[in-house]
Amino acid sequence: MTTNRIAFQGELGAYSHEACRAARPDMEALPCPTFEDVIEAVRGGQADLAMLPVENSTYGRVADIHHLLPESGLKIIDEAFVRVHISLLAVPGTPLSEVRQAMSHTVLLGQCRGFLRQHGIAAMTGADTAGSAKEVAARGIPSLAALAAPLAGEIYGLERLADQIEDRQNNTTRFLIMSRQADHSRRADRMLTSFVFRVRNIPAALYKTMGGFATNGVNMTKLESYMVDGVFTATQFYADIEGHPEDENVKRALDELGYFTASLDILGVYPADPLREAQRQQG
Repeated sequence: MTTNRIAFQGELGAYSHEACRAARPDMEALPCPTFEDVIEAVRGGQADLAMLPVENSTYGRVADIHHLLPESGLKIIDEAFVRVHISLLAVPGTPLSEVRQAMSHTVLLGQCRGFLRQHGIAAMTGADTAGSAKEVAARGIPSLAALAAPLAGEIYGLERLADQIEDRQNNTTRFLIMSRQADHSRRADRMLTSFVFRVRNIPAALYKTMGGFATNGVNMTKLESYMVDGVFTATQFYADIEGHPEDENVKRALDELGYFTASLDILGVYPADPLREAQRQQG
């Protein structure tokens, strides 16, 4: 049974909602309070897909998300890069000169320091971006504005007083689209493979696991470690590599990886987002 819904964390108008509209415009977006609720919505059949943010080009990885991915039981079927464009949203008819405070999530407030300083606007911390826009609309006070995605202004009936006011023009968030069913078909020329693994308890195990990727010319775009079950000696690694498991060089690298790992779980095989190359060139 399908629902034609894609679940995301946050209020309607959040950047995750924007990612849903961009990547799956034909699907209904389902807001959820937490990342765990997003995953459960898909596992329980209330939604077909999950949209989960994993990292931001300015602030790094999203806290705790890599703990949830392997335990979710879901599989990555796509990635989506979304540019973080920030708008100043206010009650309709409000001139910019009348705004005294801007409400948003702490992270977003930190991305607009230059604009706020230039216009003498004080920062006010809100629960999240779309939630701040919702609250500004409910209060109806001209002196209070919100910093959020343009989509939030559209949803909550706020006027965009200024657009793209972020300090860094290349700020981008990477999302993973997850499903109950894996799709390892080769849907593009440039494919990615994501997996988690634990190394065996032998000397230089991690070094040896990496050797197969180097000797076979496989580009590893991400390698991150985190503790498992709160134990310092139990470490799990999350990795993204370029290529498909059926590629000869990737197959050899993964086979070699298997010799030195206690566990290996493929989380997904999926096309690279076209914006990935643009991010690489900017880096």
